[in-house]
Formats: sequence, structure tokens, C-alpha cells
Amino acid sequence: MTTESTSQTQALGRRAPRPTPLGPVLQYGLNHLAPPLVILAGLLLLWELLCSGSNTALPPPSQVLSDTWELITDPFYNNGGNDVGMAWQILASLERVAYGYSLAVVAGVSLGVLVGQSTWAMRGLDPIFQVLRTVPPLAWLPISLAGFQDSSPSAIFVIFITSIWPIIINTSVGVRNIPEDYRNVARVLRLNGAEYFVRIMLPAAAPYIFSGLRIGVGLSWLAIVAAEMLIGGVGIGFFIWDAWNASLISDIVLALIYVGLVGFILDRIVAVFGQWISRGTSAA
Repeated sequence: MTTESTSQTQALGRRAPRPTPLGPVLQYGLNHLAPPLVILAGLLLLWELLCSGSNTALPPPSQVLSDTWELITDPFYNNGGNDVGMAWQILASLERVAYGYSLAVVAGVSLGVLVGQSTWAMRGLDPIFQVLRTVPPLAWLPISLAGFQDSSPSAIFVIFITSIWPIIINTSVGVRNIPEDYRNVARVLRLNGAEYFVRIMLPAAAPYIFSGLRIGVGLSWLAIVAAEMLIGGVGIGFFIWDAWNASLISDIVLALIYVGLVGFILDRIVAVFGQWISRGTSAA
């Protein structure tokens, strides 16, 4: 083979078309969406097979879908009183969570900063926090009902007292782990308390703080569902308990699916906000 033909062959090889890579959307779907969807389909199929018999106590997915189709397609109906759609039930629960969790964030971050900054405060408050955080959420409900004499603020208090502990603990750990060099820079720059918190403490402790906030929002959602089963009124927890009393198992299954989805969305919202605050340094 001559030198000229060899050069032509190499040039053709360099110009040979390469396989077109998958589009970014399709690639993301295959890597992130396909695995959970495949597993979910397998679990639904297994559920259908196990619960399709005549003697099974739980309905299969096909029956759940047919029994709850009106609840799914009309989530905003309102017939007065407690007879409202699933969307209103969830929104009522989210409103209570918003109040209780917001109070827990303010108090938890403040107390966490105090415990993390002051050795005396840590020695005095940490044992108390460790004891109180082990009390189950529903154990606080009778005390809150006796104190507030009303179901709505009692539920908000249960959310607050349940979600505040991981926020305090994680915030205090994050503040204590701030490098000493950062503190020295703050002293050199003569930053006041607010400037130190915004420019030094918050960015440095953000991964710890938002880890506590993520745990706290999950506990908030768990607490309100449990509390609403006892206090009544409009809310997803009371909806589940009312469906149980009426033997509407399919309604309970649908409500549990919604509870899980809302809890997942709340967790992701806090995680994304934490990543934005810490500018990508958060582990969330």
C-alpha cells in the first residue's frame, strides 16, 4: 500500500461518524427515573398477585384505584364540615406543619447557636434536651390539650416540640465545628454579632443546620398525621382515622401514598434550599 492510500485511509477513519450519545433528558431518565419505576412496577405487580384472592384483607392496587377514583380526580370538592377533598385535607395539615415547624426553626437554630457558642450553656441545657427529645410525640398531646384547651394550637405545639430537637443538636454541632481560623478572621474584621452570623457562622455550619432541618421537617409531618388522628377536624391524619372507622381500606391506602409523596417533597424543598444557602457545600 502506497503512502498516499494510507493517508487517505487514515483521513477516512478520522471522518467516520461516531455513535450519537443519548440526549441529556433520556440519559437522566435511564439513570435516575428508570430504576425506581421498574422496582415500583415490580412491587405493584407483587401486591396485585398477593391481594387478588377472595380471602385477602387488603385490596389490590386495581381495586384501590377503582375505589378511590373520585377522590383522585376531584381533590378539591367541598361538601361542608369534614367532608372535603384530599387536597383540602393535606393543605390543612400543611398549614399546621408550617406554623409549628417555623417556630421550631427559629427557636431551634437560636438555641443551637447558644449551646454551640457557650460551654456553660451546653453543660446546662444539653442534658435537659437529651431527656426531653426521647419523649414520644403523642405523649405531649394530653399536656398540650390541657394547657391550650384547643385542638389546633395543641397540634402545632406537638409539631414544634417534636421537630425542635434535631435542629438544636445539629446546629450546636455545626457551630462547635467552625474552624478557629474563621473566628480569628471575624475578630480581625471586628464583625458584630449579626455580621458574624451571616458571613461566618451560617455558611460554615449550614451543612449541619440543614441536616437538622431536614430531619425536623420529616418529624413534623409524622407528628401532625399522628396528632390529627386524635384531635379530629380537617386534616390528612383525621381522614385516615375516619376512613378506618368506616372500613374504607382503599381510602387509607391512597392517603398513605399522598402522605409519603408530600413528606418527600417537603424533604427535597429543605434540601434544595440548604444547597442554595451553603452554595453547594451542604451534604443535603
